[in-house]
Amino acid sequence: MGLPAEFHDIAKRVNNWGRWGADDEMGTLNLITDDVVREAAAEVRSGRRIALALDLQDNGVQTGMIPGRVNPMHTMVMLNFEMFGPGTIATSDDAVTMGLQCATHWDALTHVSHSGKIYNGRPADTITAHGGAAHSGIEKARHVVSRGVLLDVAAAKGVDRLPGDHAVTPEDLAEAEEFGRVRVRAGDVVLVRTGQMGLYLQSDKHAYATPSPGLSIRTPQWFHARDVAAVANDTMVFEIFPPEIENLWLGVHGLHLVEMGMLQGQNWNLEELSTACAQEGRYSFLLSAMPEPFVGGTGTPVAPVAVL
Repeated sequence: MGLPAEFHDIAKRVNNWGRWGADDEMGTLNLITDDVVREAAAEVRSGRRIALALDLQDNGVQTGMIPGRVNPMHTMVMLNFEMFGPGTIATSDDAVTMGLQCATHWDALTHVSHSGKIYNGRPADTITAHGGAAHSGIEKARHVVSRGVLLDVAAAKGVDRLPGDHAVTPEDLAEAEEFGRVRVRAGDVVLVRTGQMGLYLQSDKHAYATPSPGLSIRTPQWFHARDVAAVANDTMVFEIFPPEIENLWLGVHGLHLVEMGMLQGQNWNLEELSTACAQEGRYSFLLSAMPEPFVGGTGTPVAPVAVL
């Protein structure tokens, strides 16, 4: 079963292979220039800081729906150990085992492939069991600091949470821009709020996972036209799940990561940010969302902070 013609048609329209050179491994993060960051710093007015990450804990957001994506398993490996002898300073150390995409995270450009290719036309088999991603590993995404824009689709429609079968369209994104009196521009990191995170925060992580609203297969063209640097939202899968086109699973992933070379993030908690933006009457801010530089990683946990 191949990918449908509609997918391939959109792929041709949004493809960025070669745009920043044949050796490029960063994709749309190239759009975050020094000028973009300098202008983003001017977004800080009140100094109000909003944390957007979920807690990393053993009873976290994962349900077992995604094989191998385990919640953090935290182990103490040293407890008040007087390493240098009795009466010396004692230390406690810990270790963790977890899926790199198990909570609030970025997907690296190598997280998915299609037709045997990853971003910039490289072979998918450059991702190996022992070495991970030889190209475009998450460590290549060194600096994710830019202007963030919250497109609060749920609030724009006057609801706390979009229905589970709602595919967020380009028209929805434009409506959220108008609602927030903001215009997405080149180099921005766009955060799309559906309100789905509310279910997890109410301790119903199974309902949070599926069915879930999410991005439509039509939205990559909108992000491409605006030269968006990265996109994240408040759902488990990112795109509408189950998919809007029968048997096209993770189609938006394929367009964003493989064709466009654009980071995307899931499980971002946008609830407090939604309230803060409404209170301050503005939906743009300085966003710091630095990936943990796991060499060869196809994703990474992230602890983003919005500064208004």
